[in-house]
Amino acid sequence: MRWFITIQLAIVLIVVSSVVWTQSGENLEIYLVDVEGGNATLVVSPSGESLLIDTGNLSAAERDAGRIMDAVKDAGLQQIDHLITTHWHLDHFGGMAVLANRIPIREFIDHGANVQPVPQTDTFLQQTYPGIYGKAKHTEVKAGDTIPVERLDVHVVASAGETIKVPLPGAGKPNPYCANFRSEDVDRTENAQSIGMVIAFGKFRALHLGDLSSDKEFELMCPDNRIGTVDLFVVSHHGQSGANSKVLVHAIESRVAVMNNGTRKGGEPKVMKVIHSAPGLENLWQLHFSQLSGQEYTVPGMFIANLTDKPQPVVSVAPMPPPKRGSDVPPALVHDGIAYWIKVSAQADGSFTVTNSRNGFSKKYRARSK
Repeated sequence: MRWFITIQLAIVLIVVSSVVWTQSGENLEIYLVDVEGGNATLVVSPSGESLLIDTGNLSAAERDAGRIMDAVKDAGLQQIDHLITTHWHLDHFGGMAVLANRIPIREFIDHGANVQPVPQTDTFLQQTYPGIYGKAKHTEVKAGDTIPVERLDVHVVASAGETIKVPLPGAGKPNPYCANFRSEDVDRTENAQSIGMVIAFGKFRALHLGDLSSDKEFELMCPDNRIGTVDLFVVSHHGQSGANSKVLVHAIESRVAVMNNGTRKGGEPKVMKVIHSAPGLENLWQLHFSQLSGQEYTVPGMFIANLTDKPQPVVSVAPMPPPKRGSDVPPALVHDGIAYWIKVSAQADGSFTVTNSRNGFSKKYRARSK
């Protein structure tokens, strides 16, 4: 009789273990949430531990926090374990206060003080932010730090205007694209302060640099490539100029790039030429159709999560001139309709699948052969 009970108990333990294992999953899940040309990237480890990178626009905080929460619910999360604010621009930290009222956030991570004074930003940092992170943990990270997330390796490669000086494991080869780099003006805005990171799960590697500027890309990648190659590249600065130079985009040889652009923000021809000509790139996915690309530089619609503001019977082949910037320019249109994300599901062997939630189209990428 005892042997029969022992066998039954063993069967129960196996079933329970299988359920727990299935619930935790064996994939790294990355949601690239549409916040209309801002940034919100939700990373969920196979263990269920979460890392959110940025929270969208201050001008649409309720909307963007809601869109992040949709991804949070899809992932089955009850809390955000780590929130990284890459830099203090309104389209990157804007939804934080609203989001913090909707879900517990255990740790707030940033690069430190703001270097680009703006009244709205200064008010937030002085009056709102301390009250939010005062209920949790607050960490300022430096280049070379790691962020502990179970089953992931998260390496900070840039922060507060500094970049890593020691190559990541397996990196450090001479970068052939440095010789033709054309220096731009030194960026003294918050973009150059961006927290950039490499997120690794087994053989799969993803690169997210926030809005890191091209002068910092050169500092990070020249004369030697300190990052190495990656599988997924979250296009910097929403696909705008001032970032995404060949010394970075061509050297990392990403298999897939995802651009967190808006309809009239990002996807500029100069950047699209660099991305489309990048060695090893199999596909570019976009959170929005870019009118700044036109048909000349865009990708097939099945790779685009969100289309134009209103249906257009004809789309121009020529790119639309970018809107002017400045205080006298009319505000951008507010988009409050249904928003779709792009989701990346990665396995430890380096293979991964990308899915467009608008149309259900997905594509699997096999592990690198080398």
